[in-house]
Amino acid sequence: MLTTNETLDTTALLDRIAALEARVAEMEQHPNQTIEDRLAMVVFSGDLDKAIAALIIATGAASMGLETSIFFTFWGISAVKKQKTFTGKDLLEQGFTAMLPGKLGETGLSQMNFFGAGAQIMRGLMRKHEVSSPEELFEMAQELGVRMVVCDMSRELLGIRDEELIDGLETGGVATFLGDAARSKVTLFI
Repeated sequence: MLTTNETLDTTALLDRIAALEARVAEMEQHPNQTIEDRLAMVVFSGDLDKAIAALIIATGAASMGLETSIFFTFWGISAVKKQKTFTGKDLLEQGFTAMLPGKLGETGLSQMNFFGAGAQIMRGLMRKHEVSSPEELFEMAQELGVRMVVCDMSRELLGIRDEELIDGLETGGVATFLGDAARSKVTLFI
C-alpha cells in the first residue's frame, strides 16, 4: 500500500509527464529553424573604421566557412556607394546626396576624424602594417561570396539610386535580414 507521500510523488510525476507531453506536442507543431554555420551582420554606420571592422569580420567569417551576409542600412549604405547622382532627385534627396559620402573612400572615422585627416592617417597605418584597404576588403568579401544586401527602405528614404551603388549587390527589406539572422550562429550590429 502507498503512503500519502508516495501518492503525492506519483501525482506530481504524472503531472510533470503530462506537462512535458504537452510541450513536446507544441514544439512539434512549431519546429525551430536549425541554426547553421552563418554570420548575419547589420551595418548601420557609415564611419570608415566601422566599415573596416565589418569587412574584416565578414571576410574572416567567410574564410572560416561561415555563410556570411551583410545588411547595409541607413548611413551604412555609404560603404557600398560608388558615386553621387543628383539628377532625378527632389530637393530633399539632393540634400542627402550632398551631405552623405559618395563612396567608401570619402567616409571619415567615428573618432578623431579631424576633417578627414584621421581617415587618411588610418589608411596610411593600414598600408604601413600591410593591412588590406577597405576597398580591397570589400573585393575580398565579394570574392568569398559574402551576401551583401542594401536596405530598400533606407535607400528610398535617402534618395539613393541603383546607379549610385556598387555592382553586384542585392536589395531587400528587413525580412531579408531576419531570414538570414534567424538561422545564424552569430548576429552582429555595427
